[in-house]
Amino acid sequence: MIHEASWIAVLIFAIFVALTLAISFSFAGKTKSSQGYFAAHGEVHWIVNGIAFAGDYLSAASFLGICGMIAFFGYDGFLYSIGYLAGWIVALFVIAEPIKRLGKYTFADALDAKFNSPGIKFVAAISTLCVSIFYLIPQMVGAGVLIQPLLGFPHYAGVLDCWHSGHFNCHNGWHGKYNLCSIFKRFIACYF
Repeated sequence: MIHEASWIAVLIFAIFVALTLAISFSFAGKTKSSQGYFAAHGEVHWIVNGIAFAGDYLSAASFLGICGMIAFFGYDGFLYSIGYLAGWIVALFVIAEPIKRLGKYTFADALDAKFNSPGIKFVAAISTLCVSIFYLIPQMVGAGVLIQPLLGFPHYAGVLDCWHSGHFNCHNGWHGKYNLCSIFKRFIACYF
């Protein structure tokens, strides 16, 4: 299938990428330590963090996955979406609240503080890498599939564009900018 590039679509896409990179640059100087990089020095307000969490939860992959489940399995697919919502509530109350009370920022830090075992951080790091890889691969494939008809670029260009912009954002800074980018993404998902 051959798609022609629409310069309006390319321009709008470039504007959104430029906005997220501008957020990244504006907060790049705030990172002074690993705590600042991973936890934004604990300065992110809970409302902002909650909206960012909802923005990540309401991602395009979530919507497409739930729509696909409903399309393939009908009412049973709809029930999976209810389980998805229930999982969010469990993540908030069973995992996030105890971690907040412990004063830790990650699940691995909370387990390490509770059990004081060096193997826990190693297992948490390996499991985080595995989950990240299995999450990243479909995101990259989806980016290529989406950019192909939308912008008229080949599949590999969409994958490389998303990979490079994500890689640049990751190495350029402060964790609080991810919250702002997630809020921006939530706004786009809900209002467009």
